[in-house]
Amino acid sequence: MVALARIQQAQCRLGRFHTLKIADFSISAGEHWCVFGANGAGKSVLAELLSGKRRDSHHYVEYAGQFDPGLDVFVVSFEEQQRLWQRDNRLDISEYSADGQDLGTQVSELITAARPRSEQEPDLLAALITSLDLQALLSKGIRYLSSGQLRRAMIARGLYGVLFKPERMLILDEPMESIDRHSRQRIRDCIDQYRSHGFASLELCRRVADIPAGITHLALLQELQLLEQGEPDHIRSSKVFKALADPQPQIPRQLPALPVAEPASDSDDAAPLIELRNVQASYGQTKVLSDVCWRMTTSDHVVIDGPNGCGKSTLLSLIDGENHMAYGQDVFLFGKRKGSGETIWEVKARFGIVSNDLHNKYIKGWRVLAVVVSGFFDTVGLYDDSGSREQMQAQQWLTALGLADYASRYYDELSYGQQRLVLLARAMVKQPAILILDEPCVGLDDFHRRMVLGVLDRIAAQLPTQLIYVSHVAGEQPTCINSRITFRELDGGGHTIEQTHC
Repeated sequence: MVALARIQQAQCRLGRFHTLKIADFSISAGEHWCVFGANGAGKSVLAELLSGKRRDSHHYVEYAGQFDPGLDVFVVSFEEQQRLWQRDNRLDISEYSADGQDLGTQVSELITAARPRSEQEPDLLAALITSLDLQALLSKGIRYLSSGQLRRAMIARGLYGVLFKPERMLILDEPMESIDRHSRQRIRDCIDQYRSHGFASLELCRRVADIPAGITHLALLQELQLLEQGEPDHIRSSKVFKALADPQPQIPRQLPALPVAEPASDSDDAAPLIELRNVQASYGQTKVLSDVCWRMTTSDHVVIDGPNGCGKSTLLSLIDGENHMAYGQDVFLFGKRKGSGETIWEVKARFGIVSNDLHNKYIKGWRVLAVVVSGFFDTVGLYDDSGSREQMQAQQWLTALGLADYASRYYDELSYGQQRLVLLARAMVKQPAILILDEPCVGLDDFHRRMVLGVLDRIAAQLPTQLIYVSHVAGEQPTCINSRITFRELDGGGHTIEQTHC
């Protein structure tokens, strides 16, 4: 069988300290590979090499005669998702339109663009749209979709592009990330249904539970080395796989703590931390939240659960100082009605945040210690002079999380899992009253997932900080959670919430 793409004797420099080395790896039509490895193992670089997206691809990758990686490889990844969003935002002309709106690229256009007009197959397109539950999204612009909704549309685009085309390749980089539990099985069933239709696929996985059942080959990456590759059953029985599959992080026994601050003279210690009374939220004519009532006290650690697009991010933005729709409504924070004289910075000072959005704002140029210290000032990056107290507290958090040796490194040189721990340290250096965790385990391997969840339980047990935890994955939450917010769709549009204690 002729390989569509083959990597030989590759040595790819990654920053100042690391090099990915692959002696030999190939993928042929009809083969379905899974590449398994932890954060920073080199999976995404391998995929970039195969898809021709690295400058050194032409040095190390040989393609089949008519195979063009620019046209014949379809990628579903977080990076591709960000590229689509950014491109659509650059082309936004809403300020020049009569109604002030520009839908941009619609979901239907995104999917059908995977094939030339002469190769469109309406029946196949309709089947994919139904399988991935995209009917209600077809006329929506992609910039208005949630992360999970756009991911489903990208999977439809990728499958539509490669199906019945043996000379094409589909690369799936953690396709289930940010997908709600209601859609996960639907997506997996759709991918498995079409996997036997001739094309080649490569799926990247960092968790054992996400390795798909229908693959034909399995490869193991660790610390930028391709260790083993072959038939899945053979690889799963190897010592290397068993060592990678069950990592055990060392959870810190004691976390750094600041002195407990004296309460403000006008504060009400008995008041709830958060209270929403019949709050509404809409974007234009589209209702998002309706009649929302929520009360969070100093004894609550809350998990927020709901499908993609239900309004979880909107709900969080109403309380952390970002959303103007909170003003003029009965939104109370720490006993005071929002908009009663406080500044947005005074609100932010009481919150710590870990989110994918924040993660993506820290790009090249910031050292790890500066990222953590910036948490005292609620800025992306460090622009104020920090004193020895702030630097000492930041160093203590890095030490507690096993990152003391990385303080002077650049943030972008760390693995994704290490970066997420740095952001957790950034959120906690000022010992906030509330720590908001918006899908904090997205993108993490099993080691860092267990580490984050274990540290969160230590925070709940040792520090005067309450948790708000958003997750799509069943059972993936700290054990300290004792309150749950779920979303219920309303007949008139939008969602409301229901609060239960557990």
